[in-house]
Amino acid sequence: MMTFTETNIKGVWIIEPKVFADARGYFMETFKQPEFEQHIGEINFVQDNESQSSFGVLRGLHYQLPPHAQSKLVRVIQGKVLDVAVDIRRGSPTFGQHAAVELSDENKRQLFVPRGMAHGFVVLSPKAVFAYKVDNYYAPQAERGIRFDDPDIGIDWRIQMNDIMLSDKDKLNTLLKNIAL
Repeated sequence: MMTFTETNIKGVWIIEPKVFADARGYFMETFKQPEFEQHIGEINFVQDNESQSSFGVLRGLHYQLPPHAQSKLVRVIQGKVLDVAVDIRRGSPTFGQHAAVELSDENKRQLFVPRGMAHGFVVLSPKAVFAYKVDNYYAPQAERGIRFDDPDIGIDWRIQMNDIMLSDKDKLNTLLKNIAL
């Protein structure tokens, strides 16, 4: 049985699996469709992705325009990250607000990020392996990004700015107030 806790943003959930550990190691269920749908709602994941990054790598804040928007169920297999979801749903009472959750191989937490969010993470450990399920395929023509350091969002990434490593693409991300939805 997993524990489901909604964050300060409606639809963004922290999911904590029950871990069965003994001298041999551990076992846990990371996704169970009926349990997920009972707490969060219907979902049809179509793809699993995995990335490996080193300390200071910041990926995000990414989103895809409708009809290519994606929900994500994210977790860390190795290491530690600060994972962030930003509400970009026009008319939402939490528009522009964010939820930030530490995900690690130790706490085994997962974060469900629904459609209508920008998503990103920064690696806090020497290395991190990040895995996630998505409910829609990647569409490069629909991909957009918001600056990680947007002052209107005010995310504390918990590392020094000079330690942050961005892709060339993420260096071109725009401010929240300039996004087109």
